[in-house]
Amino acid sequence: MATYVLVPGAMGSSWYWHRVEPLLRARGHDVVAPDLPAEDDSAGLARYADVIDAAIGDRRGLVLVAQSMGALSAPLVAARRAVDLLVLVAPMIPRPGETGGAWWTSTGQADAERAMAEEEGRPTGEGFDPTVTFLHDCPPDVAAEANRRAGAQSMRPFEDPWPLAAWPAVPTRVIACRRDRLFPLPFMRRLCRERLAIVPDEIDTGHLPALALPGALVDLLERLRESA
Repeated sequence: MATYVLVPGAMGSSWYWHRVEPLLRARGHDVVAPDLPAEDDSAGLARYADVIDAAIGDRRGLVLVAQSMGALSAPLVAARRAVDLLVLVAPMIPRPGETGGAWWTSTGQADAERAMAEEEGRPTGEGFDPTVTFLHDCPPDVAAEANRRAGAQSMRPFEDPWPLAAWPAVPTRVIACRRDRLFPLPFMRRLCRERLAIVPDEIDTGHLPALALPGALVDLLERLRESA
């Protein structure tokens, strides 16, 4: 049995994992899915890591899974305690000293997002629509509930330079999403190569696989855990 620690992305809600958590428990695993202080303008990356660390308590056999923005804080936890495996899902992969705010420009994310929109024939420059960007491949009822639950995300953690001098010494895998409109697959492949020197595993979803295809995501997480 493992302990899966599920770290949400922006807006910090553990609800993001609500379709994944019961599937992992059904396989005999313990699951920790903390809510992060996304609306707190005083909370930086260290506070996010503190919340995750406190939620873990004295559990062992940790598989730390971080969605998108969660990749900024989850490695900080992996640097503090023994973690068997760190899995980043559609992640913002940071560099030492880089802020989350600078990440978007330094990685070329906007160009990659625009190129995918043009390739798919979607309009560009018309503002952000979460249904189009994030929820396009989710079941309608799940997408509706996600929109209903949408909260605020403070920009405070994006101001912090990423504090580690190097990536933590823990086995790390990345799951890239083939239909991700925010972090398109070619972009994510390049980012993994440049920043972690690894080839990502892939899942056939948009940016939010835990909502779109939770069973397929759990199957992949278990394969990665068993091969670690």
